[in-house]
Amino acid sequence: MCGIVGYVGNDKTVDVLMGGLKRLEYRGYDSAGIAVLDATGSLNTRKRAGKLAVLTEDLAANPIAPGSTGIGHTRWATHGGPTDRNAHPHLGDEGRLALIHNGIIENFAELRAELLADGFTFESDTDTEIAAVLIGREYRSTGDLTEAFRRVVARLDGAFTLLAMHQDLPGVVIGARRNSPLVIGLGDGENFLGSDVAAFVQYTQRAVAIGQDQMVVITPDDVTVTDFSGNHVVTEPFEIQWDASAADKGGWSSFMAKEISEEPDAVANTIRGRVDGGQVVIPELAGLDELFLDINRIVIIACGTAAYAGTVGTYAIERWAGIPVTVELSHEFRYRDPVIDARTLVISVSQSGETMDTLMAVRFASESGAKTLSICNTQGATIARESDAVVYTHAGPEVAVASTKAFTAQITALYLFGLHLARVRGTQTPQFLAAQVEELQAVPDKIASILGASEKIAQLAHWMADSRAVLFLGRHVGYPIALEGALKLKELAYIHAEGFAGGELKHGPIALIEPGQPVFVVVPSPRGSAILHPKVISTIEEIRARGARVIAIAEQGDAAVLPSADEVIPIPLAGPLFEPLLAVIPLHIFAMELATAKGLDVDQPRNLAKSVTVE
Repeated sequence: MCGIVGYVGNDKTVDVLMGGLKRLEYRGYDSAGIAVLDATGSLNTRKRAGKLAVLTEDLAANPIAPGSTGIGHTRWATHGGPTDRNAHPHLGDEGRLALIHNGIIENFAELRAELLADGFTFESDTDTEIAAVLIGREYRSTGDLTEAFRRVVARLDGAFTLLAMHQDLPGVVIGARRNSPLVIGLGDGENFLGSDVAAFVQYTQRAVAIGQDQMVVITPDDVTVTDFSGNHVVTEPFEIQWDASAADKGGWSSFMAKEISEEPDAVANTIRGRVDGGQVVIPELAGLDELFLDINRIVIIACGTAAYAGTVGTYAIERWAGIPVTVELSHEFRYRDPVIDARTLVISVSQSGETMDTLMAVRFASESGAKTLSICNTQGATIARESDAVVYTHAGPEVAVASTKAFTAQITALYLFGLHLARVRGTQTPQFLAAQVEELQAVPDKIASILGASEKIAQLAHWMADSRAVLFLGRHVGYPIALEGALKLKELAYIHAEGFAGGELKHGPIALIEPGQPVFVVVPSPRGSAILHPKVISTIEEIRARGARVIAIAEQGDAAVLPSADEVIPIPLAGPLFEPLLAVIPLHIFAMELATAKGLDVDQPRNLAKSVTVE
């Protein structure tokens, strides 16, 4: 949540800050603000509740004087409602210091009481203002902003990224992070800070990720990184693998429409460079064969859509590598005292690599002696850096809050890992593995064929725009796809939707079936699942007998499903484990189109944020 931008360089500061915040809108927010130190040495702030457009209009009507130092923020309310006075930046040192904050300061009440006892007053209801006032007080005492910053961050509990600037120090922005992301953009005569690289990718593709409990001071010509104790930290720059145009809509009606269209590329790019001679060889995992031979179980940890991708992955990894796999919700994992040890591999799945629930679960796993592997879409992300190994998905930037192409890329990465693990452990013949690789490499073209025939799905969605509830059923790998379909509809269209394992229907949920009730059913291939296919057809007959309207997602040419379902959305032929990558595409399109038919914002659904950086 929240977007952060910092800049030192030249007089384009306002443009840099507002452009960066615009590219960070996907993170979710309810107010926005900037602070700029102008050429006369005056610190000017402007902040408004609502969308970034409200602040843009305010700045157009009442421009801020140009300056070469500034910070900008989009806020997701935690302490205090989304109002102008609670928006960031907040001020300290009698208005001479400006500060922005992503995260939660958990001991703010204690610190606030201390400052009130010292005679300080507050202009907002936020925890953030406490940090601004504390740093201002310490700066008055020390005369050194970096030292004042260091003293204060050492006292803060919780999750935070803080950026600060002071009227006395033009051309300087200071940042610090704990349990919340911060990235440096390295320019020529200018430098940047951001909550992710989208904040500054328009200006530079060279970046450095800040580590846990580290601080950074940027000037136009220098970057200094230290830990909270003041020790110098050696950094490793990396190249951002996409440019600003990748984060633009490119003529599409929404980012989600664009990103669904990119699902074939997301799969293909994630496979690229990881197949050698018909076998999966993941370069990032070179030298880890001994580790993979020693593990005796795998635990996948994730939240939301990523957890459903992880669930799909369990079927493939167990089938190919012959090792038990379970999926745990990250936010529940460490609180139930799970039994893990040095022979457990914990795989985290996170698009942003900053999901706080998952990050804390990864740290718990490491502290418990388990080995950790990250499936991540974001270079330099915290979870990736804190894991023993990482397999990056190459989906490119995903701006729409609800995940689509990252989901299919995550499944692809898990399948690649399963095939890599099977090869290392020798659980399948090379011929068998080569056949699976061939199936996986055929998936992008098959997804493209579904996208090319999506008019029927769009029409169906518009017909169902007034539906009050939709159910989703699936079995085997179709079950997590049913869960994903229901989640997308909840996220985008704000209607009740539930996903069920098909066999559970008769154990209670069938009570929900009534005349006219829409039910999506993911039908397994009759070729690949001779046992499950007739059972799913029987389930369809059961619910149709009670008046439900059945929309089946089924393999092309499945003759048994045609007389049973009201509507059939065909998908290309594929092996049983590869069907999920195809069956989910119509569900992504359906959710987007139904939300569009209702006039809703599919890119920024209400109450949601792309990157959840608080627990």
